[in-house]
Amino acid sequence: MAAVPDAEPAAGARPFRVMLRMEIKPGLEEEFERVWQEVGTSVTTHPASLGQWLARSRDEEGVYYILSDWADEERFREFEHSARHVEHRRALHPYRRGGTMTTMRVVAHLGPDPDAPATHEEWEATA
Repeated sequence: MAAVPDAEPAAGARPFRVMLRMEIKPGLEEEFERVWQEVGTSVTTHPASLGQWLARSRDEEGVYYILSDWADEERFREFEHSARHVEHRRALHPYRRGGTMTTMRVVAHLGPDPDAPATHEEWEATA
């Protein structure tokens, strides 16, 4: 999902990140994943959205993590209190049995090095 151009943070600004931990009712995982993708544009079309990801835990049965990045906290909070967000939550609520939300500011990012070795073997040889 591409970021909306207006959503890019100002030069030097760090994104505001939201991480949801969702516990899904047993047997509803596949349907939850499908519905999450269907309603996801209500998040990603917001002008401050920088994208979102859905990840399924390998260690905990029925647990998912949703990460979303925002241009800043103020505009995330604007979205959080919007009617579209209420509808988004309403669509996903029947699948939930619990969960938590954690918010954070990204303080640093180390991206891939374009000059890094192409294979694991080459990388090991540089140590």
